Amino acid sequence: MSIVTLTESAAAKVRELLARDGHESHALRLVVAGGGCSGLRYQLKFDEQAGELDHESHQFGVRVLVDAASAEHVAGTSIDYRDELDQAGFRIQNPSATATCGCGESFSV
Repeated sequence: MSIVTLTESAAAKVRELLARDGHESHALRLVVAGGGCSGLRYQLKFDEQAGELDHESHQFGVRVLVDAASAEHVAGTSIDYRDELDQAGFRIQNPSATATCGCGESFSV
């Protein structure tokens, strides 16, 4: 079972971004870092290789990495991508989050 689940639309956007930058072999990494008004914040970035303790999954043609420390905070999380008239971007739904900030950039558990 994957720590983090990508929707098909999120995976399609990730593949598009990787292809645009010529980094098709890279993975999407989700990191939880300190900061933001709720205490913790998400970081999505591309990474070339997995670390020894990373959780790795493959979803819809995208390799997804989550480090062990972040995995404690994001188990069961889903990542979606929406491109709507008033807002576009990745949306992270974390069932472990007990509070989020108004902008959705940070959370607490």
